[in-house]
Amino acid sequence: MNEQPNNPLHGITLEKLLNRLVDHYGWDELGRLIDIRCFNWEPSIKSSLKFLRKTQWARDQVEELYLSTRFEDS
Repeated sequence: MNEQPNNPLHGITLEKLLNRLVDHYGWDELGRLIDIRCFNWEPSIKSSLKFLRKTQWARDQVEELYLSTRFEDS
């Protein structure tokens, strides 16, 4: 069994994480908070996922923002 009790992102896909951030902040604010091209120039979930899956430093920043964001339904 692949349990990860100390991993707060366990069970959350990158796509779900990104969708929640976009719903919460919108692309403009997300691009301001994390200055990467896929958020600031013709942003889309598909292109952002492709970039974040290949670029660990950017994914780390997105995951850090997700963990520090207080969502209204959480």
